[in-house]
Amino acid sequence: MVGCSPEGFVVSLEMASVGLSGTLSPSIGNLTHLRTMLLQNNKLSGNIPTEIGKLSELQTLDLSGNQFSGEIPSSLGRLTRLSYLRLSKNKLSGQIPKDVADLSSLSVLYKQVRTQKSPVIIIIITYWLLLQSVSVPYSSFLSYFSCLGFQQDYEFNIGNLKRFSLRELQTATSNFNPKNIIGQGGFGVVYKGVLPNKTMIAVKRLKDPSVTGEVQFQTEVEMIGLALHRNLLQLYGFCMTPKEKLLVYPHMPNGSVADRLRDSGQENPSLDWSKRMRIAIGASRGLVYLHEQCNPKIIHRDVKAANILLDESFEAVVGDFGLAKLLDPRVSHVTTAVRGTVGHIAPEYLSTGQSSEKTDVFGFGILLLELITGQKALDAANGQVQKGMILDWVRNLHGEKRLDELVDKNLKGCFNSDELEKAVELAIRCTQSSPDLRPRMSEALKILEGINGQIEHTESQGGVDLCQGRTFSFSWNFSDAREESSVVIEAIELSGPR
Repeated sequence: MVGCSPEGFVVSLEMASVGLSGTLSPSIGNLTHLRTMLLQNNKLSGNIPTEIGKLSELQTLDLSGNQFSGEIPSSLGRLTRLSYLRLSKNKLSGQIPKDVADLSSLSVLYKQVRTQKSPVIIIIITYWLLLQSVSVPYSSFLSYFSCLGFQQDYEFNIGNLKRFSLRELQTATSNFNPKNIIGQGGFGVVYKGVLPNKTMIAVKRLKDPSVTGEVQFQTEVEMIGLALHRNLLQLYGFCMTPKEKLLVYPHMPNGSVADRLRDSGQENPSLDWSKRMRIAIGASRGLVYLHEQCNPKIIHRDVKAANILLDESFEAVVGDFGLAKLLDPRVSHVTTAVRGTVGHIAPEYLSTGQSSEKTDVFGFGILLLELITGQKALDAANGQVQKGMILDWVRNLHGEKRLDELVDKNLKGCFNSDELEKAVELAIRCTQSSPDLRPRMSEALKILEGINGQIEHTESQGGVDLCQGRTFSFSWNFSDAREESSVVIEAIELSGPR
């Protein structure tokens, strides 16, 4: 929950939904290297200390869902790097300080207001919008004005997403040149692109662009854009025309986990054991945020190695979250579409169409096995589905206590047997057939952090040679073919709403 830089400075406090109470100490101002502070959904009270204005490097601040009272400190206006500010669902009063409204870096502003003061708030927000040239959906204004005269609280959203023109994205991708394709699956095709300012982007051209209405699409895209976490792929913006719907993301220089596991060579060396465990931790942190810290929560529905991307530091970044709901072509509570990849889909989702957080936990368990074995979840066997499932293979070897045979041969025996055993046992727990028997993602994260603590302790002690001539062979012959695109299984009858 506390992140530090290599120099030992505290750079992040991520303590959302952990039951904190009391007041926020003025000494918070001493953490001058802090960049992220997420304290939402706790029981913190009292005033927001003015000393918070000393955090000159702060970029993300979320104090929503607490019991803070008093006015918003004008000292927040000194945070010139602040791009995300959320103060909703507190007991704050008064106006938004002009210094805060004048922040040129701010792209998202959440503020709880009471409608009896709405004329003043409207003037301030309108001034801020004109100053920043921010585009806000007309529907947001309609929703705001419709509540004038109820004494209710309202959460106002200023969109942080850029709406790109189709021409901009055609130019960036050389008119969607097939040579720029960097990925494809059940949701669409992804193209590499470059903006005029030389920023590298990834443009996802969605399939079935006509199935979602404009208002629903924009609403869902904005919800995805508000999910901000270092282990989630940030959404830069979108493009929407009658025939096209596109999403714009930052380009991830190290591709996906699936790429690095299956395309290792001299130019792309295999991920070592410690990197694989840290990737598992990063992915689990992103999923914990989606499940337990987003409101409303987001269920991914397609957790797999191909959807876990790697930044320049090989930090895991969860991509494609929220897209299953975004692209669901039906609104009926009786039938819907199951979206996902065969071999990764939890049995209850496949049979009933009903998904939950435990659906993602199952997919994460399969992802963990992919990291350990380097294998695909399913051997397509030249198109004949289900020749061999990785889960059956793992369970067999686990029962026979032959775990060393599971490990990716590209690791050349460089792994720790104790850590391997704990990781495999976690993967088996996550993939239990009954959702009730699977752990929550936060429980899985604690186990993985314990494994990572062992790794870091070993490294700090000068390291132990993990390559001591271990030899092993695979008891299953998996296909060497590249991973198939996501399989979409349509029109499953449900017993109830998704």
